[in-house]
Amino acid sequence: MPLPASLKDTLTLPLVAAPMFLISGPELALACCKQGIVGSFPALNQRTSEAFEDWLIQMNEELDAFRKLNPDSKTAPYAVNLIVHRTNPRWQADLELCVKHQVPIVITSLGAASQVVEAVHGYGGVVFHDVTNQKHARKAAEAGVDGIIAVAAGAGGHAGTINPFVLVHEIREVFDGTILLAGGLSHGEDLLAAQALGADLAYMGTRFINTTESLAEEAYRNMIIEAVSGDIIHTPAVSGIPASFMRQSLEAAGFPMDKLNQAGEINYGEKLKPIDDEAKAWKTVWSAGQGVSQIRDVLSVSDLVARLSGEYRNARARLDPEL
Repeated sequence: MPLPASLKDTLTLPLVAAPMFLISGPELALACCKQGIVGSFPALNQRTSEAFEDWLIQMNEELDAFRKLNPDSKTAPYAVNLIVHRTNPRWQADLELCVKHQVPIVITSLGAASQVVEAVHGYGGVVFHDVTNQKHARKAAEAGVDGIIAVAAGAGGHAGTINPFVLVHEIREVFDGTILLAGGLSHGEDLLAAQALGADLAYMGTRFINTTESLAEEAYRNMIIEAVSGDIIHTPAVSGIPASFMRQSLEAAGFPMDKLNQAGEINYGEKLKPIDDEAKAWKTVWSAGQGVSQIRDVLSVSDLVARLSGEYRNARARLDPEL
């Protein structure tokens, strides 16, 4: 499907660096945008709306200056993630700031609100919404979003359990806009595979934890390097709704490993915890996707994008040597 106008001729790769709770900030987002991929961060990575506004001013000023100094370079727009859920008392105030500063892309989670779509479309912005199943994709389509992020099995954060082949096709049945695919993507060839499947963009999170510009501490990055796909546990124990975490960090935090996936053993419920409580939990229990098995180093964003670009080109060449 066609990309939104703001993404045409601004990308070096069909890629969005996903917003990660407590990990993504302006330094990471700016580095991504300057390399021609969409950089992002959650509004809640700042403790107050006032501080969040400072980030928006920084993003707009630095990207405007970069574009003026590099008029021939592809500079991608940035995105902000809003948690549209009753446990987040800030989301409406943060939305007003996104409108005020005309954030190019707003990514909504845990609620597809038509109010967000109307507000962002009012200044010409774009709204993407993440889902884990067709039911929520249908609701997002009805709300008028421009893109739907298919968060498939193997993704980090609040991930789903549906196979990506199935999920993308199910979403396409109810939505004719832009589709982004998330779930275990770590290499350039993964981007091409996502496109072949029918997605328009890839949505990559865990791989960007291990960049020098992320907010992750060294121990977090080292755990990702040491982890394998089998270490990723999908559980509601931390957030109140299912999310993916590394086994090693769950063990270190004292979670009963033999009971995490046993229905009825622990009644954590299906409700998202208050934001402050969740922030405390995620600070010591570290999220990641199954793509950890493919991550063995820490790179700058520029070096990572260069690697991904080479892998992407090589994958295309293998399929069609004339490309």
